[in-house]
Amino acid sequence: MTAARAAVEILKREGVTDAFGVPGAAINPFYKALKEGGGINHTLARHVEGASHMAEGYTRTQPGNIGVCIGTSGPAGTDMITGLYSAIGDSIPILCITGQAPTSVIHKEDFQAVDIASIAKPVTKMAVTVLEAAQVPGVFQQAFHLMRSGRPGPVLIDLPIDVQLTEIEFDPETYEPLPVYKPAATRAQIEKAISFLLASERPVIVAGGGIIGADACDLLVEFAELTRTPVVPTLMGWGALADDHELNAGMVGVQTSHRYGNANFLESDFVLGIGNRWANRHTGYKLDVYRGDRKFVHVDIEPTQIGKIFPPDYGVVSDAKAALELFVEVAKELKAAGKLPDRSAWVASTQERKATLLRRTHFDNVPMKPQRVYEEMNKAFGPDTRYVTTIGLSQIAGAQMLHVYKPRHWINCGQAGPLGWTIPAAIGVAKADPDAPVVALSGDYDFQFMIEELAVAAQHRIPYVHVLVNNAYLGLIRQAQIGLDINFQVNLEFENINAPELGVYGVDHVKVAEGLGCKAIRVTEPDQLGAAFEQAKKLAAEYRVPVVVEAILERITNISMSRTMDISDISEFEDLATEPGHAPTSIKPLKV
Repeated sequence: MTAARAAVEILKREGVTDAFGVPGAAINPFYKALKEGGGINHTLARHVEGASHMAEGYTRTQPGNIGVCIGTSGPAGTDMITGLYSAIGDSIPILCITGQAPTSVIHKEDFQAVDIASIAKPVTKMAVTVLEAAQVPGVFQQAFHLMRSGRPGPVLIDLPIDVQLTEIEFDPETYEPLPVYKPAATRAQIEKAISFLLASERPVIVAGGGIIGADACDLLVEFAELTRTPVVPTLMGWGALADDHELNAGMVGVQTSHRYGNANFLESDFVLGIGNRWANRHTGYKLDVYRGDRKFVHVDIEPTQIGKIFPPDYGVVSDAKAALELFVEVAKELKAAGKLPDRSAWVASTQERKATLLRRTHFDNVPMKPQRVYEEMNKAFGPDTRYVTTIGLSQIAGAQMLHVYKPRHWINCGQAGPLGWTIPAAIGVAKADPDAPVVALSGDYDFQFMIEELAVAAQHRIPYVHVLVNNAYLGLIRQAQIGLDINFQVNLEFENINAPELGVYGVDHVKVAEGLGCKAIRVTEPDQLGAAFEQAKKLAAEYRVPVVVEAILERITNISMSRTMDISDISEFEDLATEPGHAPTSIKPLKV
C-alpha cells in the first residue's frame, strides 16, 4: 500500500475516528487514502488554524481522545502553529499532519515549501519531515507514543507528496500501539508527601489540569474526602471537584479567581499541588505573597516542572492518577488507624468565606452589565453544560461567576489564550460529544477573529449555543492600559451604515451569523436574557446549527482583578454583594 494509506490505517488502529482539516495539492494523496480507507469522519474547516483548534476541542472533551488536524504544505502548517502552541501549553495531545513539496525540491524554494518541522519544533513534542516512505509507519507509531507518554502534548508529521505516494510493505492487521510511559510515584514518596499534610493545620490541595488529563478526578475527590482537605482547582483543573462540593474552596488567582478562593488560600499553611504548573495567573508575580510561610509539595508528571517557578519543600515526579491511587491507599490506612486529624473547623471556615465573600451579579442596568449575563447563564444552562472559551474580560468574568460541576465541562485555552479559539474549539467539543449541551462564550473581538468557522458548523450540522457579550471594545486590553494612563487603539465602535439601529456597536453580528448559515438573537435588556437562552436551545435543537445570543453590554465595565499581580491585592471595581438578591445564583446563598 502507499505510505499515505499506511498512515491512515495506523490512525484507525490508534483509536482515531475524527479529523479536521483543509485539503490541498501537497496533501491530496493522504486525502485519497482517507477516502479509500474509510472509518475516519472528516470535518472540512474554513481556516487551517481553525482545524487545529477543532482538534484541540475534540481532545479536551473526552479521556483518551486525540484530535487530528490536516493541511497542505506551506501556509497550512504555519497557520496551525498557534494551535500547536495552544496544545503544548495546556498539555493537550493533537496530531498535525501536513503535506510537503517533493523531497527533491524542498531545498529549492519550491512553491509552498517551508521547513515546517523546524518552525514547529519549539511548540511540539516532536516535529519531523519524513524523507523515507518506509519510515512512515514507525514515525506515526512514535507520534502516538510521545503524545500519550509523560506530559501529553502535540506532534507534527510533515509528509512530502512523493513519500505519500510511494508504495511500502505494511501489515495493518499486526500493528500494535507502543506502550505508554508514565512515571509513577513510589509508596515512600507518597508517605513523605502525606507527612507534610498531617503536620499542617490548614492544608489545601491545588488541583491542576493534569488530574483531569489523567482521568483521576474521582480519586482526587476520594482523597480530599478521606483527609477532609479543601480543594483549590486551577483554571485548567476547574471541574475536577464540583463547585458545590463542601470541600471546594474556590479558585485562586489574579484574574480568574473567587474572592473566597483567594481568602481561603491566604489562610492556608500547607499546599499540595497535583498536576499543576503554578501558572502566573494563578500565583501572581508576587511569589513572596503566594508562598508566604506555607509548605509546598508538588506532584507533576514532568520532571522539569518541579522547581521551575519556585522550589517546593518536596517534589514528586508522577502521573496524577498513579500518585492519587497511592494517596488514597495511604489515607485509607491512616484513617483506619485513627491517625487523620480532625479538619472540621478548617473546612467550616472555608465554607463560611464561600457564603460571605461574593461578587454582585444582579444588575438591572441598560445597557447591560456583563455580570447579569453570567447570572442568567447559571439559570439557563445546567450542570451537564460544556462551556468553551479562551481569553478576554468575558472569559475572566465567566470564570468568576459561572459554575462547573464536572471534569472537562470548562474547556478553556489556559496558557496561550489566542483570540478566535472559541468558535473552532466549540465545534471540536460538539463533535466529540454530540449529545452534550455546548455553550461557547466570547467577547466581540474573539468572536470576530475566526467567525468564518461558523459556516463549518452550519455545513456539518453541529449545533451549540454561542453567548456573545458585545461592548465594541478590547475590554481586557483597555483595562490593562489603565496603569499606563492610556486608552489607545482599543475602541471598536463605529456607526454601521447598514445597521443604524446598532448605534456605535458597529458590526452586525446577527446578520453575519445568519449569512454564515446560523441563527442569531440580539438582546438589549437584562430581563430578555432568560427567554433568549431558552429560544437559542430550541433553535439549535431544531435546525442543528450554532445559535448566537448577542448581549449588548455597557461600553466599559472593569472586571475584578489585581493591578499589581498580587493575589492579596484584588481590585473590586463593581459593588459587592451585600444582600442575597445581589448574587442569586451563587453556589452558597449570601450570608449576612
